[in-house]
Amino acid sequence: MGKVLMKGNEAIAQAAISAGCEGFFGYPITPQNEVPEYMSKYLAKSGGVFVQAESELAAINMVYGAAAAGARVMTSSSSPGIALKQEGISYCAGAQLPVVIVSISRGGPGLGGILPSQGDYNQATRGGGNGDYRVIVLAPNGVQEATDMVRHAFKLADSYRIPVMVMADGIIGQMMEPVEIDTTPIPKAPNLWAATGQGKRAHTNMVNSMHLDPYELEDHNILLNNKYLEIAKNETDYEKYLCDDAEVLIVAYGTPSRIVKSAIKTLREEGIKAGLFRPKTLVPYPFDALHEASKSVKFVLVTELSMGQMIVDVKLAVNGLVPVHFYGRTGGVIFEPQEIVDAVKSHLGGK
Repeated sequence: MGKVLMKGNEAIAQAAISAGCEGFFGYPITPQNEVPEYMSKYLAKSGGVFVQAESELAAINMVYGAAAAGARVMTSSSSPGIALKQEGISYCAGAQLPVVIVSISRGGPGLGGILPSQGDYNQATRGGGNGDYRVIVLAPNGVQEATDMVRHAFKLADSYRIPVMVMADGIIGQMMEPVEIDTTPIPKAPNLWAATGQGKRAHTNMVNSMHLDPYELEDHNILLNNKYLEIAKNETDYEKYLCDDAEVLIVAYGTPSRIVKSAIKTLREEGIKAGLFRPKTLVPYPFDALHEASKSVKFVLVTELSMGQMIVDVKLAVNGLVPVHFYGRTGGVIFEPQEIVDAVKSHLGGK
């Protein structure tokens, strides 16, 4: 299909359908409501199944069951809804189930507000579920990249048998942009592990996240960690923008990274060489690449739509090479490019 003008949430849903999503289980919550709404209208036409669950807890456990039976499945929600799904996400990770989770972030804590935020960084990258587990977290900066990442999420989930989260702020979910969605179905990886209830495997496969023997559980956790290390080696992704000669490095992800590019244009017009480092994978985080990019700058400025959460990972990456500063807005307030320009100048001593 050629480029069409679509709302972010609807484009995300269409990308999942085109990828071969067979089941969607969700519950309405702003600002992601258009995802289940679109799925309810179009998924069945592609041979899939849509279920509006009675709650977010029910939805994630339906995802667990369908994935365990070998289906390609997805759920979506927003901040407090993702919080309710965290136990189920831990179960999915423990059972090594390939599922895709879309998180369209709003303000918090608690019910907060329905406007865009990035206050869910810790929720996505650290997880609220129990135990030693990780999920892959992808962070798009626009509608086109969101659709591309949703399709890629299904590939990653299948390849590594791991939950994959696509986390976008509410701006991306609600805005409209021209988008071209690849309509090529993504082949499913063999699921010989699945509990299909049919054929020779009907009585041999068991999908489970409980290991009562401590040594067995330790081996399982080591297996999960080794899988994550392999993912970190192969799947870490990022963007560098005007970093080669930068004296100031600004780190941002999602929609703020686009605002930062406008600020960088202004800064360079005024003789200040600024560059952008944008993580595209929040898990695994591009620690080594960010460390290298920090070696030749005066300082790093982290910009987020939060009180500062990614800054922890940035400081870990920079590892004391240069000072790391922060500028953020929260509560659904979106910063303007000039605010970033002013923040950079203030740390340069008013230059």
